[in-house]
Amino acid sequence: MRLHFFRRFDYVILLCVLTLTAFGILFIYSAGINSDGALISKEYIKQIVWAGIGFFALICMALFDYRRLKRYVPYIYIVLLLTLIYIRLLGHESHGARSWIGIGSLGIQPAELGKIIYILFLAWYLERTPNENPRKRFIVALLIMCLPMGLILLQPDLGTASVYLPIFICMCFMTNIPFRYLMLVIGTGILTIIFTVLPIYQDSILHRTIPIISVFTNTKLRLLVIMAALAITLIGTLGQIIFKNRYYYWITYVFGIITMALLLSMAAGKVLKPYQTMRLIVFLDPSSDPQGSGWHITNSKIAIGAGGLWGRGFKQGTQSHYHFIPEQNTDFIFSILAEEAGFWGGMVVFAGFLVLMLRIIQIIRNTPNMFGSFIAAGILGMFFFHFVENVGMVMGIMPITGIPLPFLSYGGSSLLTAMISAGLLMSISSRRLDFNVEAL
Repeated sequence: MRLHFFRRFDYVILLCVLTLTAFGILFIYSAGINSDGALISKEYIKQIVWAGIGFFALICMALFDYRRLKRYVPYIYIVLLLTLIYIRLLGHESHGARSWIGIGSLGIQPAELGKIIYILFLAWYLERTPNENPRKRFIVALLIMCLPMGLILLQPDLGTASVYLPIFICMCFMTNIPFRYLMLVIGTGILTIIFTVLPIYQDSILHRTIPIISVFTNTKLRLLVIMAALAITLIGTLGQIIFKNRYYYWITYVFGIITMALLLSMAAGKVLKPYQTMRLIVFLDPSSDPQGSGWHITNSKIAIGAGGLWGRGFKQGTQSHYHFIPEQNTDFIFSILAEEAGFWGGMVVFAGFLVLMLRIIQIIRNTPNMFGSFIAAGILGMFFFHFVENVGMVMGIMPITGIPLPFLSYGGSSLLTAMISAGLLMSISSRRLDFNVEAL
């Protein structure tokens, strides 16, 4: 029986995980070398230890029947919420966010591991309610996302909280929830970002007043516009109830999105920290603060460009060894890799993630168990967003959010989360032909 299991062991996922993790350890080691060639950081040793712990967790999760988690998932989700509340009140503060629990230098970021719990609980709910009213399923699923996401935003940790949204979209897309409901979330999110950025763009980059943008800078005028949009939304709702006409439905739909986006952008303006605001500014115009927040992205792009086709060589990067790139072993690890391994080194990382994601899609298609399919879809959304946002961030085509690159960036919580996720995928893959649906 055990031999039969190992014949179905997903070595494709395992190879991708080991390759990416090995690359991460190598370049974390290189990032710890100074301009004199001396090793001044032992973080690569910590990463090796975490990789060992993570690999053990991966194997345990791969051997464990993921379907047995169903009975425990609701309780684990409640524990997650309680832990996030505790973190908000008494957690350790680092980089301006109260996101950690631990003793001394050993710490865990529950919001990272919470992504797996969130995926499991949302998959549990969606699998149990296939015949529920789609609107009710959407609202409950949205609430499942908003509770941990809101607590993480209060830490505040905008980067980690933002990952919960693509997970939600991917998993709900797998169900019978109408796409127009998902577009409510996507449309509201996009407009919120635009409405939040416009005042910053006017004040910090254009340095001149544009009449239409004054809606977002004048509080009284913004409240007036919100009230008008809300009134139109309510009129559309009444029209739909009374006249049963789809025309009124779309009025409610569009102006409901606009109203929510205006309210959320107003809240974002109050909640965003100064350094987060500056990240938005330098994303739009890196030259606006070249010695401050723009320093990250400017030097990251220099490092990537300096790598050329074949790279400067392992441990030969100048941007990293002179420490021109802040957070170079965590959020900006890809910059170090691209400078020292060049275009082809970067392509190995791209290929590793591409193969991993294609394999996840294949698992989703071949798994008859919906609980497993939903879990795989959530992990796909998590890995995809992490990869696109992190690599796009270091290239200057995405805003800086502090999101790590899975398997490569230094950090125990991030690596452990990625390893457990990979183990879950391997558990689902190895049991895709097992029709004993409730192996409990």
